Amino acid sequence: MSLRALWIIFQEKGDHVSIRFTRRFATVEHRAKSLAGSSYVAVPEDNSVLQLLLTELGLSDSDKDYVALRDDCLHRQRSPALELCVDGPGKGILWPVLAISHGPLTLACLPIVDAPAEPRPPLASLLSVSQGLTLLAGLQTFLLGSGGKPDNEGLSVRLAMLPSLLLQVCPLGTPLDVPISGAPAPSAVPTPVGSQKQPFWKTGLHRGRAVVNVALKETVRSMQYGNRSRQDLWDVYGTVTCKCEVEGVLPNVTVTLTLPPNGSPLQDILVHPCVTSLDSCILSASSVDNCDSSAFSGPYKFPFSPPLEPFRLCSYTSQVPVPPILGSYQLREEENQLSVSISLKLHESVKNSFEYCEAHMPFFNRDQMGVVEVKVSSGQMDVSKEKNLLVWALGQKFPKSREVSMEGKISFSGPMAGPTDPICTGLTAYIKLYFKVPDMTLSGCCVDQHSVQVYSSAKPRIMTCRELQSKEYFIWNSSGTAPMSSGQMML
Repeated sequence: MSLRALWIIFQEKGDHVSIRFTRRFATVEHRAKSLAGSSYVAVPEDNSVLQLLLTELGLSDSDKDYVALRDDCLHRQRSPALELCVDGPGKGILWPVLAISHGPLTLACLPIVDAPAEPRPPLASLLSVSQGLTLLAGLQTFLLGSGGKPDNEGLSVRLAMLPSLLLQVCPLGTPLDVPISGAPAPSAVPTPVGSQKQPFWKTGLHRGRAVVNVALKETVRSMQYGNRSRQDLWDVYGTVTCKCEVEGVLPNVTVTLTLPPNGSPLQDILVHPCVTSLDSCILSASSVDNCDSSAFSGPYKFPFSPPLEPFRLCSYTSQVPVPPILGSYQLREEENQLSVSISLKLHESVKNSFEYCEAHMPFFNRDQMGVVEVKVSSGQMDVSKEKNLLVWALGQKFPKSREVSMEGKISFSGPMAGPTDPICTGLTAYIKLYFKVPDMTLSGCCVDQHSVQVYSSAKPRIMTCRELQSKEYFIWNSSGTAPMSSGQMML
């Protein structure tokens, strides 16, 4: 893998954003031009790249609710692999532009893609994407310093050191000591430290008690409309995060994910570059294709040599038949007040034990709340008249029936106008659910503590956990209009 260009961007106090460091690699660019042929798109000037990146990342035009280049329905953002539309004589699309951000600091690079431009290869098949993100993450750690927070003075010192650092870790645009795709797994027998070379992305060696911590988190999103003319949507994606404190330059660890007998195969699997070998069938399942009952359904083994810091070992998507909580929301205008009716039902497959579960009901483009008369079958209702917000705290369990409801009437007779929103006008309104369920996943995917293998001189303590949480979980008023998607929710 080689880089065509690298940019480091910093946002000063206020809205001033500038490129603090840039590096282009002429030999790599020459190779990119030869590979692309007639479809070659040159990298534009830094100022043009800056504006395109800021627009794509949503950091420009903060005063505008809609920017066609970024917000058009036909545009699909595939973060962190972005595409930049270049105008001018060499117009075309630069892809994949990789970008990661931490506070005011943004790092971006353009790796060379050794594959035909059309049809565009899937990201999972491009080693340059994983390796480019690994390099950016390493540079980000270096620039942030030990405090983990970017400051102008410390950043300036480290930026001055960056040219000499790149000569060592990325000569002529090609990073060194990056794991090779399909490399054979290292031997289970520990190798003497003296014969191993420490990769540049591993900043030190662990000394002390060996501990391996593996955390599996699944996130569910949903758009429910309560209307037969609109199809409800939901999706699930999971991440496995590891923290491995194991002695040795390149210790060997294997984590295995398993599914229940009737579980749907994991799809869209992406892995960290430290994974040393992988069965090709693990990466072949895609949510874009129709689900094949004969698809590989595990166990999913990931052998790797871990960095010292916590890292995301892999991510995946899963197709589940129903969302965890089904809801109905009806909002009607009645004599200068709103009549509210809500019901929520917890699916029988979901563990009835929450860390938290709340339903937020905001009301926009109205006066502040006046009289609020609501009754809930379970939980507690908090009213924020200043924010025009009802928060229904459902607690840690649904009742035995697994159903809860709320009825009530709300008037808006406050002395001031409430918050505004360009979408939620009239009866267009929603409930947003926030919940977390420990020790479960919707897909049934789990990491067995006894399946984690560590090849090290000391026996490690192994800890595993899993959880399900919500994100962008909306239930729209069935009596009003609502924004809709014409297809599957996109990651």
